[in-house]
Amino acid sequence: MSPTSWTPPPAPPPPQLRLRDWLRVARRGLALGGLIALCLGLMMALRLIERPLWGKRRPLTPYLTQFVSLSAFRILGMRYHRRGARMQGRGAVVANHVSWLDIFALNAGKRVYFVSKAEVAGWPGIGLLARATGTVFIKRDPREAKRQQEVFEERLLAGHKLLFFPEGTSTDGMVVLPFKTTLFQAFFAPELRQRIAVQPVSLIYHAPAGADPRFYGWWGDMDFGTHLLRVLAAPRQGRVEVVYHSPLDVRDFASRKELAAHCEANIRNAMPEGRQGCGA
Repeated sequence: MSPTSWTPPPAPPPPQLRLRDWLRVARRGLALGGLIALCLGLMMALRLIERPLWGKRRPLTPYLTQFVSLSAFRILGMRYHRRGARMQGRGAVVANHVSWLDIFALNAGKRVYFVSKAEVAGWPGIGLLARATGTVFIKRDPREAKRQQEVFEERLLAGHKLLFFPEGTSTDGMVVLPFKTTLFQAFFAPELRQRIAVQPVSLIYHAPAGADPRFYGWWGDMDFGTHLLRVLAAPRQGRVEVVYHSPLDVRDFASRKELAAHCEANIRNAMPEGRQGCGA
């Protein structure tokens, strides 16, 4: 393996569950699914109030998203720790990408709006949830670049903190991959460069005692249902740390590559020893 490449390890075998494990899955799964369904319905109703009164601004629904995210960790029995100061001004957030649990971890600590590939909008269940929470969907099509830039500017200037994963894929949590710099270019538009900052955030997952340290990682072609089942069935859970680094003013950087490199270094340096590999 070269310093800049990562070969995804084989996926772990499906969990072998006993009756008590299935009971745990049912208890946690029903609680989590019910909470999401109930709050999603409430969120859509609140949007009927927010949209005509505040337009792009969402003064109410993000608090509901935070409540669901924090509650998800309580239901799972997973500890959640946050370190560092959250950015208050206009700007974007970038983080390393480990798991579908990142959605809860990042929403629990900060009012953010994810940037996601357009295909997610059509996924059953997840697509509806993503649209309801204000996700920005992007197409990897040069013909869409101008329109996407306009959407970024509109949302950032409205005070929305857009969040994206510059690695471009999720990992097993044991590495931080080199950052792709394409989306960083949006921050250098004349309307944004002098007015926004970018805050790097490190996500550090700690497996349950005695479990594979990659327990919470979701990578490669791993099946979502199997991974969800494994997490729901765990008799003991681990924890996640969310580390907020100092915001970086875009105007202080000469190019998107320089800004991306600083964000990557901040995130990588906060990782535990042995998890800082695959850097450029």
